[in-house]
Amino acid sequence: MNEIDDELKSSFQTQETLEPNFWPLNKKLRPSIRKRLIQIAKDFYDSLEIDADLKDVTFTGSLANYNWSKHSDIDLHLIVDYNDVGGDIELVKDYFNAKKSLWNRTHDIFIDGFEVEVYVQDENEPHTSTGVYSIMEDEWLIEPDRVEAKLEWDDITKKTESLMDQIDRAALLFKQKKYEDALNYIAKLKEKIRKFRKAGLDSVGEFSSENIAFKVLRRNNYLEKLNTLKHMAYDKLMSKTSDGLITISISESVKKWKEFIKK
Repeated sequence: MNEIDDELKSSFQTQETLEPNFWPLNKKLRPSIRKRLIQIAKDFYDSLEIDADLKDVTFTGSLANYNWSKHSDIDLHLIVDYNDVGGDIELVKDYFNAKKSLWNRTHDIFIDGFEVEVYVQDENEPHTSTGVYSIMEDEWLIEPDRVEAKLEWDDITKKTESLMDQIDRAALLFKQKKYEDALNYIAKLKEKIRKFRKAGLDSVGEFSSENIAFKVLRRNNYLEKLNTLKHMAYDKLMSKTSDGLITISISESVKKWKEFIKK
C-alpha cells in the first residue's frame, strides 16, 4: 500500500524565515538573483513569439513564502493579457501551456539548488498565493505573513494515496501493453488532478488538502511518473513492432522510469 512517510510530511512545516539566500533581512530579493530571473523571463518571453505586452514578471509559490523546503521550485510567472494575444482564450491558454511544458522539459535551470519553473499567467486570472513578488518592480505585491499551517494529514493522506493508486493502475495498463487504454486513462487522470487541485485552491487556498496532496505527488515523483508513462505509452502506440518498420526511440528521460514501472 502507498504511504506518505514522515520525512515527506516534515517538508511541509512552516519555516521561521523566508529562504535566506533569496531574501535578505529587508525582505528584498537578492539583486543577483533578481537579475538572473529577469534574463530567464526575457528569454522565455522571446521564445513565445507574441506581440502582447509583458505586464510583469512575478515570483510566487513556496519560495516566496514561509512554507519553502528543499523540494521547492522558483515559480516564475510572466503576466500578459490573454485578450491581447487572441480572441480564443482557451486556444491561447493551450498554446502557452505547450510552450511552458516545452521550456521546462528542455531546460534544467537551478539557482542556489532550486529549479526555475516558468508559467504564463493571464493578467485577469485570480492568484491564490499569499506571497507574490514583482520582479520588474522589485517589490512585494502580496507580502507573506508567517502562519502555522494546520494541515489535515488524515484527509491529505487519503486523497494522495487514492491518486497514487490510480497512477499505479495506469502503469499496470502500460505493463499489460494496453497502450491506447493507458493513454486514455492517463489523459482523464491528468485532467482529474488538475480540477482536483483547482477546486482546493479556489475553496480554501494553498493550504487546502487538495493542493497539499498535489504537492506530495510532485515531491514523491508520482507526477513525473504519470508524465513519463504518457510519453512511453504514446511512443509504444506509435511505434511499429515486428513488421520490420521503423521503431521510434524513447528518450533518456523516459528510460529511467522503466525499472521503476517494472517494480
